[in-house]
Amino acid sequence: MHSIGVDIGGTKIAAGVVDENGRIRARTRRDTPATDQDLIEGAVVDAVQELRADHEIAGVGIGAAGFVGADRRTIVFAANLAWRDAALADGIESRIDLPVVVENDANAAGWAEFRFGAAREAGDMLMLTVGTGLGGALVMDGRLVRGSGGFAGEVAHMNLVPNGQWCGCGRRGCLEQYTSGTALVRMARARAASSDALYAPLLSRAEGDIARIDGPTITDAAQEGDEGAIALLDELGYWLGYGAASLSAVLDPQMVVIGGGVGAAGDLLLDPARRGYAEELVARGHRSLAEFAIARTGNSAGMIGAADLARQAA
Repeated sequence: MHSIGVDIGGTKIAAGVVDENGRIRARTRRDTPATDQDLIEGAVVDAVQELRADHEIAGVGIGAAGFVGADRRTIVFAANLAWRDAALADGIESRIDLPVVVENDANAAGWAEFRFGAAREAGDMLMLTVGTGLGGALVMDGRLVRGSGGFAGEVAHMNLVPNGQWCGCGRRGCLEQYTSGTALVRMARARAASSDALYAPLLSRAEGDIARIDGPTITDAAQEGDEGAIALLDELGYWLGYGAASLSAVLDPQMVVIGGGVGAAGDLLLDPARRGYAEELVARGHRSLAEFAIARTGNSAGMIGAADLARQAA
């Protein structure tokens, strides 16, 4: 039996029909009306109805960018979307007559990697999803860790720098402000504006317009050997490793999987992450280091993981 996975991000809603082996059989997408709860719900319903027209569906899994309650039905809070105590599953179920499971989008992506991707041979995994923001997922002893209230895995809002950069959650110095795609672009634009010669080639790529410097521009430049772009990814990667080392003091994962759009940088991101992790890890030299890997399920991870979680709950 197939299920539908829906990945709701800050800019787009991706939905797909997924089989029991994690293969996508059909897909569609909608823009995310990020400031209106009702419009988000309507866009999800529209996408689901399109996909179910040609497939027999057991249930719908929704990966949502926010804090998901322990009931796996309610979005309690989202830093970058309009949800506040939103009964998302109830609203969608009433319109599609299918069971709905809601999960944090990073948890859904992490589950996809654990079940079908880079960590399928691991027992314990930490996933860090570097996109517009930073997502996190924890799988321990083969089980997705959700915590007593459903908030476990929100590594983005682990405080890293006291009185640091403001975060969308209302606090300062969160890990997300140093490890996300948004942070990467912010750093790049600030340094390009500083007249530092190291970043002049990056500004040139943007035809002198700082506002045109974005994540893909930085990644492409780094892969072609641009030293300024490499330095930016090196800094972001180190912060990722630093954060992973702090989490490893508590969780001791076997693998750290890095996903999201910035993961396209490959070893340009992984190598500094490994270095930051090894340098900051407590008891280093007396314990095994976690393996670092780039996610394999790509941009479809949230969709695949949400669908698999819905299938298991059906």
